[in-house]
Amino acid sequence: MFSGQNLENTEARGGEHDMAKIRVLIAKPGLDGHDRGALVISQGLRDHGMEVIYTGLRQSPAQIAKAAIQEDVDVIGLSSLSGAHRTLFPKVIEELNALNAGDIPVVGGGVIPAEDISYLMEKGIKRIFTSGSSIEELATYIQHLVGEPSGEVTKKISHIGIAVKSIDDVLPFYTNTLGLEFEGFEEIESEGVKVAFVKIGESRFELLEAIRESSPIHKFIEKKGEGIHHIAVQVDDIEARIKQIKRNGIQFVQEEPKVGAHDSRIAFLHPKSTHGVLFELCEESGGEES
Repeated sequence: MFSGQNLENTEARGGEHDMAKIRVLIAKPGLDGHDRGALVISQGLRDHGMEVIYTGLRQSPAQIAKAAIQEDVDVIGLSSLSGAHRTLFPKVIEELNALNAGDIPVVGGGVIPAEDISYLMEKGIKRIFTSGSSIEELATYIQHLVGEPSGEVTKKISHIGIAVKSIDDVLPFYTNTLGLEFEGFEEIESEGVKVAFVKIGESRFELLEAIRESSPIHKFIEKKGEGIHHIAVQVDDIEARIKQIKRNGIQFVQEEPKVGAHDSRIAFLHPKSTHGVLFELCEESGGEES
């Protein structure tokens, strides 16, 4: 069991660690006297196969930077509950740069207001994990950060699905008024829907018209009217992404991927798990956008 002991009381292990394992330094900068969360995170990352070094409470930015170098870590994780993150987190980055170790990535977490996140990232923090984040999300990001396969990558917005009563009625708005490129139609019998594809940059709008009353689009329009139905994000490996997202406690509308437009493979995340937004994972045919 991880003890949370201070580095001064542990044996130096630089150069002796298993190179197959990701090494993470968890640190509590400043006068913050609470470390239960840091200990939970440390054990959680160990459960994900990582080697974790915990510096203990009340560490200065200089001590944290030196410990990271001494322990030859891949990533530094800073935790703060004291409200001093705007000062202390950037100071750790400064100390690393002063020691020619600015290539060690730093992530942060704790009680951090949303309005401070962009400031901290501008100062060099790679990502902020707020109190609602899971250890699974942190572990997956760290794996991705150091170049290990994780199934985490969401590449871009594949398309935005828009429910319409009649494609013929609304298509002129997209092509004539907005000046977008119409790509064509496709009918997806299994979903009871006809789709018109409208190109916008690297993504597209998909105009969805029901072809029968049992179609989910018909039911959506009856309940909510015309409008945005879902947002689709492109992924490379949909099975890996589904497994990773499920480990974060997210529910899916269906358990297995199904065939979508252009022979893509799709899966919908349940809106109850995504703050009311219907998200679709979309693996494009051949791994590339058609």
